[in-house]
Amino acid sequence: MKKVGFYGGKFLPLHLGHVYAIIKASTMVDELYVVLSHSVKRDQQLCEGSKLPYIPSRIRLRWLSQLTKDMEHVKVIEVEDQDSDEDYNWKEGALNIKKAIGKDINVVFSSEMDYEPIFKELYPEATHILIDEKRKQYPISATAIRHKGVFHYWDYIPEVAKPYFIKKIVILGTESCGKSTLTRNLALIFNTTHVREYGRDFCEEIGGCDGIILEEDYPIIAYGHKLKEYEAIKQANKIVFIDTEAVVTQFYSELYNQKHQRVLDEIARIQQYDLCLFLEPDVEWVDDGLRVHGEQKIREENNQRLKELLKASGIEFVSISGTYQERLEKSIKTVRGMFEVI
Repeated sequence: MKKVGFYGGKFLPLHLGHVYAIIKASTMVDELYVVLSHSVKRDQQLCEGSKLPYIPSRIRLRWLSQLTKDMEHVKVIEVEDQDSDEDYNWKEGALNIKKAIGKDINVVFSSEMDYEPIFKELYPEATHILIDEKRKQYPISATAIRHKGVFHYWDYIPEVAKPYFIKKIVILGTESCGKSTLTRNLALIFNTTHVREYGRDFCEEIGGCDGIILEEDYPIIAYGHKLKEYEAIKQANKIVFIDTEAVVTQFYSELYNQKHQRVLDEIARIQQYDLCLFLEPDVEWVDDGLRVHGEQKIREENNQRLKELLKASGIEFVSISGTYQERLEKSIKTVRGMFEVI
């Protein structure tokens, strides 16, 4: 007879202690079910007043699925209830777990000796096996992470979960404001990845922008930029710096092709950034072969139009002005200030 076991939890958040328990449990049974037990009410209560925002169950389910996708005998399932933490119905929860698994359960895994009496009552035919009860392998708990925040325990967060917590900083502005240089320099200073402006790469590939970029190019630029963000976030160290986004792409669509595109508004509507730094056009304009609007009056008009587009999209930003040195120092201070409150 096949030995069937399960390991359950809220995984709020998933950490390396969970990972170790799942892998060790998978070596002890023929089939292992990883059970995500979740309740919006209970999970939100646990996160209230903590340094961890509520994480939707579908995100946690995705983490577990990514983690175990190559483990053929490990299956991830979810069991939902409406209980709070105080009135959780263990008996009903056990019935739901048994129903979801649909097989005789031989082994119940956990890291808590306190669960022994309740598991003995609810799963009388199963053996309760403790894994790293004293947390010697991984001295971490979800409670501790919620108390001090994921960045305090960053080394205990699995790679499958890290992208969810990455802080995304976007650098905005019109032509020749120093966005590319500042984005790169901030990434070097904070030892992380950055995203180049994909529109610039696109223009370089076709030999320039003025007069030859087409209306249909802009959605391609916006989508291409998002893919670059996705790849950079996967490799980032707590934070990623991004040169421009969809509203800036919309701005250039208007500037070069006199076309406001709804698809770019939709992309801007769903994008999410943690901080937007807006570079004012008060540094010298530099002709790099792609820029065409160097007159200061036009620069200021363009600057105002971009701010209007950002406002229309509901995007708040921090204005950064001054010399290149001052811009760098102000940006560093603003970014560090954001981390002080999380």
